[in-house]
Amino acid sequence: MNALSHKGAPHSRWPALKALLLQALVLLVVPWLLRAFDAPLSALSAAVLCGVLAAGLSWCAGLRRWWLPLQLLFAPALLLAARFELDYRLYLGALVLLVLVFGAVFRTQVPLYLSGRRVWEALSLELPAPPAAAHFSFVDLGCGVGGLLPYLAARHPQGDFRGVELAPLPALIAWLRTRLGRLPNCQVRWGSLWACDLAAYDVVFAFLSPVPMPALWLKARREMRSGSLFISSSFAVPGQSPDREVTVDDLRQTRLMIWKM
Repeated sequence: MNALSHKGAPHSRWPALKALLLQALVLLVVPWLLRAFDAPLSALSAAVLCGVLAAGLSWCAGLRRWWLPLQLLFAPALLLAARFELDYRLYLGALVLLVLVFGAVFRTQVPLYLSGRRVWEALSLELPAPPAAAHFSFVDLGCGVGGLLPYLAARHPQGDFRGVELAPLPALIAWLRTRLGRLPNCQVRWGSLWACDLAAYDVVFAFLSPVPMPALWLKARREMRSGSLFISSSFAVPGQSPDREVTVDDLRQTRLMIWKM
């Protein structure tokens, strides 16, 4: 949950363009091959073949695993939509919804991940406990739809909780949740985590993806104050062992990796 001006490994550059080019290649080559070899495939079978080839080429090209089902289903979905003669407004509405929810993924390479309540509970235990604890500040980088922030803010009234999210619709949902919750110590803003000054926070939390972690670690080392905490859910920092690790008893056996800066 989650704009990436710093790229990860070279194979991760321009994934959306790479995926689109592979789809175009497959959609051009497969019909030509079927005609050349006089292969009697139905339209649906040909579309499935296109999807399988696109997914296979995407894997060979180094696209992340979550791209593979998208590549697999693209051609069959186009065929089925055309066959049922769906209203163009449905396409437009679906496209707008996808852009609002997932459009930032093409820039950040961070899908919309949602953490569960057990992760929230485990993270809450890592924060200073009221009422004796002094004031502290917390930021959730890529806060998604904002479920974590109100949960923590209600249990740690002495804390100042902030969230930043680039995807427009999740950011709006997160902002509404904090407003409706009427928690004065909880706020969300729409924007890039890379524009966030980490020096302002005592605890920095991130649940992103493997791609931005090396660059985020450099940013954290450069900006965070001595003694502050950097916590990553699920995704490690390459070459950096955490000072402490907490395994959450949920379906994913989520790991919270904690560094004291």
